[in-house]
Amino acid sequence: MTEHLYDYDPAAVLDSDEGIALFMADAFETGDAGYIARALGVIARAKGMSRDFREATHND
Repeated sequence: MTEHLYDYDPAAVLDSDEGIALFMADAFETGDAGYIARALGVIARAKGMSRDFREATHND
């Protein structure tokens, strides 16, 4: 039996302030500075994706 693995980017689903807050709360719960820093990077990517989407769909 072969397992199919897929890439998952959490930034793709962080599309609300509430989701971002929960994501960061989980990161802070770990107490791991490296993990928190990586979570901030994921959020930065998510914000960039949101901005790019808005710019692509609102060509006024």
